[in-house]
Amino acid sequence: MQQLQKAMLVAEYDAGLDFIEVQYNPGEFSLEKGAQIAEVAIPGIDSPVLQFVRGQTEKLTVELFFDTTEQGMGSGATSVTTLTDPVYSMVKIEPARHAPPIVSFVWNTAFPGAHMSSFSGNQGRNEFRGLVESVRQKFTLFSPEGVPLRATLTLTLREYKTLDEQLHQLNLSSPDRTHGHVVQQGETLAAIARRYYGRATDWRGIAEGNGIEDPRRLRPGTVLAVPTLR
Repeated sequence: MQQLQKAMLVAEYDAGLDFIEVQYNPGEFSLEKGAQIAEVAIPGIDSPVLQFVRGQTEKLTVELFFDTTEQGMGSGATSVTTLTDPVYSMVKIEPARHAPPIVSFVWNTAFPGAHMSSFSGNQGRNEFRGLVESVRQKFTLFSPEGVPLRATLTLTLREYKTLDEQLHQLNLSSPDRTHGHVVQQGETLAAIARRYYGRATDWRGIAEGNGIEDPRRLRPGTVLAVPTLR
């Protein structure tokens, strides 16, 4: 008989890692990821030009069930909070770091996002790592003494990535690839060059590639080709 793979929460405290195996695997969990898209309004066209601005923080929401009735329901019953408090503590501030711990939800190597296309850089994953945004505790059964025996916790994590981690995962290759860019209000060629090339002084290549004679006058909504930097 195949052994059951248990889901686990791993909290990264200043003093070390805290591994919390869930009592029962969740029946479901949800992931939510979006992107911020800007609309560039250009008079006379059928619809606005869309431009990607940035990704939005991904969220994971999972419902966890805990039960201590097998250890008795009468006098001296074991409180279910012995199992739920370690999860609840993940939203509390850690004194040493002045912030809650970073928490990973781990289940198996086939976690959603594990089979990302190679065209997406290094963004594949085998877990969800983030900060606890909220913990909702619902206690549903009590002993005659009022000790809670069953509980359902709804845990929401917001994705956590450092800047260095994101740059490594995205594996951006702007300088050696041609890009299309929609000019925004007040934007300059120097700012565009800094975004794609990493150096504002390389703006002349964009001007030459698009036949721009006066780089100080860019019309919002204009689509520029950002050529390969050689």
